[in-house]
Amino acid sequence: MFTGIIESKGRVSEIVREGDNIHFTVESDISQELKIDQSVSHNGVCLTVVKQEDKSHTVTAILETLLKSNLGDWKVDDSVNLERAMKPDARLDGHFVQGHVDRTATCTDVREADGSWYFSFEFDPSEQNVLIEKGSICINGVSLTLVDVKDNKFSVAIIPYTYEHTNFKQFKKGTIVNLEFDVIGKYISTLFLKYLPQLQG
Repeated sequence: MFTGIIESKGRVSEIVREGDNIHFTVESDISQELKIDQSVSHNGVCLTVVKQEDKSHTVTAILETLLKSNLGDWKVDDSVNLERAMKPDARLDGHFVQGHVDRTATCTDVREADGSWYFSFEFDPSEQNVLIEKGSICINGVSLTLVDVKDNKFSVAIIPYTYEHTNFKQFKKGTIVNLEFDVIGKYISTLFLKYLPQLQG
């Protein structure tokens, strides 16, 4: 479980394909503190550390992860948002994030607004994902508040600190990002769809 508060930005230093899997080596200032088998969020995807060195660590993405996320598009030198799992006695500054990406979205607009930035996104609405105005969304591992929600489109506002300390700084029109919808909304939507026919019948 994560919070969506990014600890560090990493740099993809090596990519190795092995069958359907891809091994990513990431250099970061928290890599030396990680341990084998530790869960770390990479752009919002919970991945297990399989190798650790002084300045880098390696994680493996399986085919299911690659199909649901933007990891298959990663290139050497790409910037990655990193967060270690939350501590049970720590403040929850973001929202509950599982590290289970639901789907990707495409950035449709980036607009600067007197010191902050508005990023707009669009995604495939084929699944029953719930978006609520001023609700929570996780984009590339970053916990954010939804604004201007319209079916399968939404925007988020980014303050200068977040802009500088995450890979939002590299986003442009056409950038593919990872989305994790609010877990509470997903449970409510699933239960509603499951039991609505019984209530109507």
